[in-house]
Amino acid sequence: MAEGETFSTALTDRGVTRQIGGAVLHPPGKGWAWLAVLGVSGLMVVMMLVSVFWLFFKGVGIWGINIPVNWGIAISNTVWWIGIGHAGTFISAVLLVTGQHWRNSLNRFAEAMTLLAASCAAMYPVLHLGRPFYFYWVIPYPNVMHLWPQFRSPLEWDMFAFFTYLTVSLVFWYVGMIPDMATLRDTATSRRRQVVYGLMALGWRGSAAHWARWRRAYVIIAAIAVPLVVSVHSGVAMLFAVGPIPGWHSTIFPPYFVLGAVFSGFAVVIMLAIVLRAAFGFRDLITDRHMDLLGQWLLATGLMTSYGYVMDAFTAWYGAEPFERGTLLDRVAGPYAVSYWSAVVLNFVPLQLLWLPRLRRRIPVLFAVALAVTLGMWFERYMLVESALSRDFLPSSWGPYQPSVWEWTLFFGLIGFFLFAFTLFVRFLPAVPIAEVKEVLHEEREG
Repeated sequence: MAEGETFSTALTDRGVTRQIGGAVLHPPGKGWAWLAVLGVSGLMVVMMLVSVFWLFFKGVGIWGINIPVNWGIAISNTVWWIGIGHAGTFISAVLLVTGQHWRNSLNRFAEAMTLLAASCAAMYPVLHLGRPFYFYWVIPYPNVMHLWPQFRSPLEWDMFAFFTYLTVSLVFWYVGMIPDMATLRDTATSRRRQVVYGLMALGWRGSAAHWARWRRAYVIIAAIAVPLVVSVHSGVAMLFAVGPIPGWHSTIFPPYFVLGAVFSGFAVVIMLAIVLRAAFGFRDLITDRHMDLLGQWLLATGLMTSYGYVMDAFTAWYGAEPFERGTLLDRVAGPYAVSYWSAVVLNFVPLQLLWLPRLRRRIPVLFAVALAVTLGMWFERYMLVESALSRDFLPSSWGPYQPSVWEWTLFFGLIGFFLFAFTLFVRFLPAVPIAEVKEVLHEEREG
């Protein structure tokens, strides 16, 4: 592979179709590994369903939340899941608008990751309501009582931003797949698959008019999605920043949250890319150069996030406000020191390996760093939420928080749901875009 090229020069259009389409129409091996992953994740989904059923039956009292800590790991997990989905939008939309063609091997499964992570995130606030069957009350709709949500509330801003994010991401993901659905329709041997993929292709015939309209629609939706990278997690950050709680009331939160979200999202994209390379033999499609670029982005966003850590601590110390300093001390040397230092160490110590180009191309090293970042960002969200609520401005209302077993089973069950749905996705839909990879191949040959 020449310097700067994305794919091997030996890769052909027919080879791209055979590799990507064959993973869907003719999966490698007998599919035992796929069935094993599906079975294990399916059991975790059952655990999630049991947890949700028991929650509905008994109420949120089965969780460890209390007063003053009425936001437990349900809300910290919401922030964590939304953050994971951010890299999908960044890779798909921001890099498309800026003309970064190396995204073309990564955007399809990154977009699927975004949709699934956003779905997991959406479940928590609804379940946390206590009366989840009234969740629609936060949505503006005409009703006989003339009741409307409080539009000045950050909760309302978050609802608008989140559902816009989910809708645009879903449309963007589907529009990008239309040419590939036509390819699967034309190469499938089963009549049932031909009908299903044909319906999903929406009558695509590959004419010049089809390509022109598809490209125009794809770029327009990408341009709409770009502001969502900033607005969604900024809205989440404002839920914290506008509240009079020590440790939250900071103007650095919106950029701090956005950068941390993209940071954790790139970590999960790296792990998924490595697994897909190994499972389907996509080493010619997701190359060492792709992994190197992902490692660079992970390093860059990690350093930006570390600046947010430093400035958050500096603001609390320099402001000399006793409760802010008290929250900082609780995190550094108090009851939340384990989660704080776990976040610092996992997020930034292994990350320094990525300064070396040869280590960025070492798959085990890159996977280990990405896994550490994913765990570290979870500890950061947990520490951020719980440490501030357990000791606010009123010492007489201070109280500890201990997650219950039902909170943990729901959390691990949702991880299972993510893996279960993603496993189905890679089995029945192309995990790497066929048409966009061919486009990059043609440009590299002409260049």
